[in-house]
Amino acid sequence: RWELPLPAAALDYARALVPATPREQSDAPATLVVSACSSHALRNWRPERYAAVASHAVRRHGMRVILAGGPGPQERAMADAIVAHCDVPLVDQVGKDTLPQMLALLSRASVLLSPDSGPAHMATLVGLPVIGLYAATNPARSGPYLSRAHCVDAFARAAARFRDSTPERLPWATKIEVPGVMDLIGVDEVCARLDALVGSSS
Repeated sequence: RWELPLPAAALDYARALVPATPREQSDAPATLVVSACSSHALRNWRPERYAAVASHAVRRHGMRVILAGGPGPQERAMADAIVAHCDVPLVDQVGKDTLPQMLALLSRASVLLSPDSGPAHMATLVGLPVIGLYAATNPARSGPYLSRAHCVDAFARAAARFRDSTPERLPWATKIEVPGVMDLIGVDEVCARLDALVGSSS
């Protein structure tokens, strides 16, 4: 457990976006936060795949979907592409928050979807389950503490495809950051993780 106090202003920001959580109000929608970018571009999933999962979250589970991330051009371009590919409403908060506000938002969310990135570990600080997307890096080494079971682990597939090897035979710090590596993760397996986390696979 980590006890990290959050400023009142950050909590107000989060409550404006998530007025009620299912823990507080039984009929409140669950919230999926999508933090789509790593600082390493080759760890990022395709925007159309994030959009497909967002659509599944809304249509299957009635979830609220919030895009979150920093103000950099890569994150802005990713968010714009996700919105363009998505056929359901999204709340786009990319570039609109501070780190304390982001952490407060995660504290009120139900699930975070993210590649290997800082927000995946921030979520652990506030007890939020993370669906982590791992192919370029090994979740055994860098996955979110407490959420390993929810992560999609395609690192063994990446090792076989791009290194003709296995994770066990590669040096512990190996990264397989090559074009196409994240395409090894399919939309269906991510949706299955989400279904399991929100308590439905129907």
